[in-house]
Amino acid sequence: MENISVSDLAKKMNLKPSELIGKLMKLGVMATMNQKIDSDTATILAEEYNCKVHVVSLYDETVIEKADDKPEDLIHRSPIVTVMGHVDHGKTKLLDAIRKTDVVAGEFGGITQHIGAYQVETPKGKITFLDTPGHEAFTKMRARGAQVTDIVVLVVAANDGVMPQTREAIDHAKAAKLPIIVAINKIDLPEANPDLVKTQLSELGLIPEDWGGTTQMCEISALQKKGIAELLDAILLQAEILELTANFDRHAEGKVIESRIDQGRGIVATVIVERGTLKIGDSFVAGIFPGKVRALFNDHGERIEEAGPSTPVEVVGFEGMPNAGDPFEAVDDEKFAREISAKRQELKKYEEAKNVKKVTLDNLYSTIQQGDVQELKVIIKADVQGSVEALKGLLEKLSTPEVRLNVIRSAAGAITEDDVNLASASDAIIIAFNVRPTPKAKALADQEKVDIRKYNIIYRAEEEIRKAMEGLLAPEFKEEESAKVEVRETFKVPKIGVIAGCFVLEGTVKRNAKVRVIRDSIEIYSGAVTSLKRFKDDAREVAAGFECGIGIDGCSDLKAGDILEVYNMVEVARTLSGSGNGRDKA
Repeated sequence: MENISVSDLAKKMNLKPSELIGKLMKLGVMATMNQKIDSDTATILAEEYNCKVHVVSLYDETVIEKADDKPEDLIHRSPIVTVMGHVDHGKTKLLDAIRKTDVVAGEFGGITQHIGAYQVETPKGKITFLDTPGHEAFTKMRARGAQVTDIVVLVVAANDGVMPQTREAIDHAKAAKLPIIVAINKIDLPEANPDLVKTQLSELGLIPEDWGGTTQMCEISALQKKGIAELLDAILLQAEILELTANFDRHAEGKVIESRIDQGRGIVATVIVERGTLKIGDSFVAGIFPGKVRALFNDHGERIEEAGPSTPVEVVGFEGMPNAGDPFEAVDDEKFAREISAKRQELKKYEEAKNVKKVTLDNLYSTIQQGDVQELKVIIKADVQGSVEALKGLLEKLSTPEVRLNVIRSAAGAITEDDVNLASASDAIIIAFNVRPTPKAKALADQEKVDIRKYNIIYRAEEEIRKAMEGLLAPEFKEEESAKVEVRETFKVPKIGVIAGCFVLEGTVKRNAKVRVIRDSIEIYSGAVTSLKRFKDDAREVAAGFECGIGIDGCSDLKAGDILEVYNMVEVARTLSGSGNGRDKA
C-alpha cells in the first residue's frame, strides 16, 4: 500500500503517535495522527528509529494463491444453465416442468425448498439450473465478475414473439459470450407462430440450426410438458461441445448466488461450487468475510456431507453477509481465512476512499493511452426509434484502428436500471438523446459511477465522441444539476404568461438558473427561470421541501405532474490529468 496513516505506522513500530508527529514536524511535515503519509516519508521516518520499511501491495495480500490443475486431474462436470426471457413468457412454468420431470426426485409437488439454484438428474447426466429473477440478477453478478453460467436458455413465447426483455436477455448473454439455446414456449396455444419467432430471432443474429445457423431451438409447452426432454438433450449436447471439466480433488472454489439471514441458522448463502469439493468443517473466505462450514444442504433441503463441482449447495457458517457474485474460496485453516478477510476489508475501505475509475468521455483518451481501452462500448437511448437508428449509424462510423466503437444496446425509451447495470458490467457510456434516466436509474448510475451523456442534437453527440476518441475533448462547460421540482398547479397571469405552482423535491432552485421541462421521462422544453416567488414575494432561492411559483422564459405548455430539472452551467478548467475545478457560470 502506497500510503499509511501516522497512527498505523506508530502501531507497527511500537511507538506513540505523538512521538512520530514530533519527528515529522522536525522534518518539516505537519500531519495529524489520522493523516496519511506516503511510503517515502514513512521510510525516512522509520530510518530515524533504525527500522526498515517493506512496501507491499495490499491487493497481492488479498489474493489466495492456487496451484494450477493438472490435465489428468480434470473430470467431466455437469453444465450450469441460466434461464432468461421476457416476463410472462413461461420461465417459471418451464422451471417447474423441468423440476417435475426430475427422474430422481420424483417430487410432483416441486422443490421443497427454494435456494436459488437446483440440480436435475436425467438419464444422460445432471444439469444445474440457476433460478435467478430474470436477467437483472444475471447482470449484477456479471458486473462483479461472476461468470458462473455455462449456457443460457432463452424462453420466448410462440404467441408473443421477441419482446423488449428478450432483446435485453440476448444482449446480456452475448456480452458474456455464452452459448444460447432458445426454448419456444406455449406452442399448444392456437395463436402460436414458432416460425415468426424464428424470423425475429434471426434478425437479432440467432439463426436456427434447421435454417442453416448454429442456434439450437426447441419447441416446447411447459404447461403440457411437451418437448422438455428434447430441451434437456439440447442442453447436454451443448455441454458436450463445451467439454466442461473440473478438478474434484482440491480446496473448493465457487461463487455466491444469493445470501439471506435465516432465523435460527444465522447467515445462509447459496453457493455454486466451480471446482474442488466442499466439506463440512472447511474454513473459507466469501468476498470479504471469513467463515467455517457448519452445515451443507442440497436443493431438496437435505443435509449432505460434501458438494463437488457444478453442485448448488446451501452453506451455513458465514460471519458476514456476502454479495451475490462474490468469490467463495475454501482455505487450509481458520487463522488464514481471518487474515485474508482482514486484508480484503482493509482494501475495500481503501478503494472506497479512492474514487472508482470508470470510463467516461473526459478520461477516455488517457485510458486509451494507458492501453486500457481497445473498444469504447456505448448504450444509446432516445425518444424515438428513428433517432436511435440515426445515432447508431453515425457513431459506428467513428471506429478507428486504435478504438473500436461498439454499440452494445440501442433502444427507444427512458434510461432504466437495467441499462445502468449493463453499462456498469460492460464499462460502457450511456448516450441519452432527448430522454432522461428514471430516478432509481440515476441513483444507481451515481453509485456505480456510470457516465450518462445527455444530448438534444444528434451531431453534437457524434462530435463530442469523436473529440473524446481523438483526445480533443476540452470540457469547458459542464451541467451541474441543482434541483428537481414537481409542478403541482399552473396559473395564467396577464402580461406575464404561465406560472407553475411547484414543490421543490430536492436541491435548491435559484433565480436565472437553466431549467428543463420533463414529461413522462422526455424533455419537452429547455429555457431559463425568469421569476421565482415564495407566496407573493420574490425569492433569490428556494430549498427542498418548500413550495414556490416559477416562471419559465417562453414556456406556456406546463401541466401538473411535469418535472422541472434545474441546472447550472459550470465552467471546468482543464488540467493535465483531464479533471477540472468548477467555476459557476450560471
